[in-house]
Amino acid sequence: MIFLDAAATSPVRREAIEAMFPYLTGSFGNPSSHHGLGEQAAQALAAARASVAEVVHCRPGEVVFTSGGTEADNLAIKGIALARRQARPERNRILLSAIEHPAVRESAEYLVRWHGFELDLVPVDGEGQLDHEAFAALLGPRVAVASVMYANNEIGTIQALSELAALTREHRIPLHSDGVQASGWLNLDITELGLEALSLSGHKFGAPKGIGALILRSQTIVEPVIHGGGQQGGLRSGTENVAFAVAMATAIKLAEAERAEAFARVSALRDKFISTVLSRVPSAQLTGASGATRLPSNASFCFPETHGESVLLELERQSVLCSSGSACAAGSADPSAVLLAIGLPEELAQTAVRFSFTSSITEQELNDAVGALARAVEGLARYGR
Repeated sequence: MIFLDAAATSPVRREAIEAMFPYLTGSFGNPSSHHGLGEQAAQALAAARASVAEVVHCRPGEVVFTSGGTEADNLAIKGIALARRQARPERNRILLSAIEHPAVRESAEYLVRWHGFELDLVPVDGEGQLDHEAFAALLGPRVAVASVMYANNEIGTIQALSELAALTREHRIPLHSDGVQASGWLNLDITELGLEALSLSGHKFGAPKGIGALILRSQTIVEPVIHGGGQQGGLRSGTENVAFAVAMATAIKLAEAERAEAFARVSALRDKFISTVLSRVPSAQLTGASGATRLPSNASFCFPETHGESVLLELERQSVLCSSGSACAAGSADPSAVLLAIGLPEELAQTAVRFSFTSSITEQELNDAVGALARAVEGLARYGR
């Protein structure tokens, strides 16, 4: 099997499993309990929070553990917007890029439907790069929160967050970024990026599914979206998942230590993979940015005269696993909103296939995948999809 769907999830690191195991067995206490077993859990949770904070260059108290990237995005968009409007009612607008993850966009649309907010979507160009002039023109005192995805999950395009943060800072508007796909590949230093909030998801870099974090600057006001016992400073109630937090902390430290080497090596493999696909499958059309403005782990194409799902089935038959786009949209017959936003017609968008790599991907695996892809597309084109 050749696994080329790392943007959907990554394998759990053995080190993460070993680190979390004690907190599923002997040290299973509730970190809010005031006895020895609870104290063990509380200490492990504090250490995990400190480890994540070290990677993203924030204070430990600015790490809010969540169930994953989706919850982190919900807390950022809903929580910041509601809190800032409560402080000043004129702050009634939300500003997003046109290619945000559904967790961000649907959070904003919820606020529009149920709380009367207004939503502005900033356009992107044909490679998925945000229009900075349009973004700047929409900033102002009525904006409650702005959110721009660090690296897109479908087409791999990386945004220049520090430049956007300089614009939002002028208006004292909090800038949030969904950094789920960037983790393990890009710099997560929240100070250098200029962000007030950053969403992370552990299973994208070697932790189990079900753990994530919102990095939230202490000066940023936020209304909780989960209420209860007041854990994590009242920002996210509920008994913390200590074992998974430990696993996430272990995985993110390992990913950060390997990041520079993995970025260079996988970028070169990605570029060779893209050029070989375009050579072996002349009809293929690359989607997204190229070079340094694209994630090392992402290569996405459209294949005219096929259907993306048909290509996936043919590739799986040849033991190559990939995706037609976001795993979060699995089962949807609608064309990708991201591909439509970069200007692709609906019919072409339906032919999309995304290849996404783990840091351990090899050149031989990618060569074999290209051969399988060429056979799949040729066969589908011959027999009419």
